[in-house]
Amino acid sequence: MKRVLFIYFSQSGQLEEIARSIAKPLLEDNDITVDFYEIKMVHAFPFPWTSDSFFNTFPETFKQIPEEIHPPAPAILNTAYDLIVLHYQVWYLSPSIPINSFLKSSYAKALLADKPVITVSGSRNMWALAQDKVKVLLHDVHATLVGNIALTDRHHNLISVVTIVDWMFSGIKRRAYGVFPMPGVAKKEIANADKYGKIIQPYLKKGTFGGLQNELVANGAVDYRFFLVSMDQKGNRMFGIWSSLIVRNPQKRTRLITLFKYYVVFAIYGVSPIVYLIELLLYPLLYFVKYRKEKKHYEGI
Repeated sequence: MKRVLFIYFSQSGQLEEIARSIAKPLLEDNDITVDFYEIKMVHAFPFPWTSDSFFNTFPETFKQIPEEIHPPAPAILNTAYDLIVLHYQVWYLSPSIPINSFLKSSYAKALLADKPVITVSGSRNMWALAQDKVKVLLHDVHATLVGNIALTDRHHNLISVVTIVDWMFSGIKRRAYGVFPMPGVAKKEIANADKYGKIIQPYLKKGTFGGLQNELVANGAVDYRFFLVSMDQKGNRMFGIWSSLIVRNPQKRTRLITLFKYYVVFAIYGVSPIVYLIELLLYPLLYFVKYRKEKKHYEGI
């Protein structure tokens, strides 16, 4: 009998849907026991968000400052799992505060130490550098990363900004203003995520995971886009400056966060299209200098 633990935090329910879709083939296997653990924060985050509450989480999210979480059930803490499937969202180009808080807790050390872990992210589109940060956190608790699945909103960057903001601030998954596409990971892609469970199943039963990531990638688990990774890198540099400025000046926090909000809008709609055109022109050169190596890195583990 193999035992698998699916860990997630979900406000809208999307990440839980993804987790249960991936788990479906494993739940149907009599030789596998599947448990689910939803991370619960002592200080709960609102959903839908207000603009103020959303932007106010920025400094602590990016600085990866943990908060207190409720402990997992004793039955989960006392079980020796053969595989952990860790689902996370990306907030401000970083793992969300609930996921960061869990991975920095004693519960993560108890559950993940010396265990194989598959990471699953559900994000708008920029997940790459957040995954690098999750890798560091997994290393710190002595877990072994054996696979990664990155599910995203496939629509154009500027379109997905509009749809995700409408979803976050309304709490309703809908076509924004009646003309935009549905936000988030596509319903069909979530339903078809059970294919990843089928891929994982034989590796779990064998107890060895060599070759798993290559098979996941071959089936669409990771979509590397050079421009999004480039924006992710540039955003991390600027977010580092902004978060440090806000944390160092608590008396000016409200004013600085308001300025940061306007900066984000300007960066997305003013700067990113220009950067995209420049990098598109330089793509033939940068492919050999940068992008080929990046693609290999983010499709691997």
